[in-house]
Amino acid sequence: MPGRFPRFVIALPDWIEAFVLPDEVFESRFSRMRLAIRLASENVIRGSGGPFGAGVFEIETGRLIAVGVNLVESSRCSIAHAEAVAIALAQQSLGTHDLASRSLPALELVSSAQPCCQCFGMIWWSGVRGLVVGARTEDVESIAGFREGPLPDGWADRLRERPGLVPIDVAVDVLRDEAIVPLQAFRASGGSPYHPGVS
Repeated sequence: MPGRFPRFVIALPDWIEAFVLPDEVFESRFSRMRLAIRLASENVIRGSGGPFGAGVFEIETGRLIAVGVNLVESSRCSIAHAEAVAIALAQQSLGTHDLASRSLPALELVSSAQPCCQCFGMIWWSGVRGLVVGARTEDVESIAGFREGPLPDGWADRLRERPGLVPIDVAVDVLRDEAIVPLQAFRASGGSPYHPGVS
């Protein structure tokens, strides 16, 4: 018998099954970023969410562990950002909340856009050892109209220098010009950014 409270289940759109292969290998940061950008673009084209894509990869081998796209509106859940979805599905796939577990190879999150204030916190706690970012916050805000919220000053250095915690290597502006394209497509499609109190 179901409980009194609803369950929250993260389910990727059906189109992703044909879009990426399980355990597919992406050897370079550029190929990993291009996957994140393709996911973001496809999410806009298919109307399944906002213009953001992400993936969790083994740093050394490039093996794909999990992908994510923005599912905020379709899931009716404000935390379902692409980075959060990719992290959560990687944790479920690997059977641990700690992606920095000694039993795992080093993992990195590749995101088509710079993390918002929410995703910054999720990245901090996830256990990923690397973060690769395409578009900047100013691109997301000026092109697509989203309000990303405040990040701490020197946010990338805060991730790189974490006393007592595993440092997170951060690379920014990776294929930035290409990462801007899904944001432009979202705007051109008439997509509306979703913020508290505006729906």
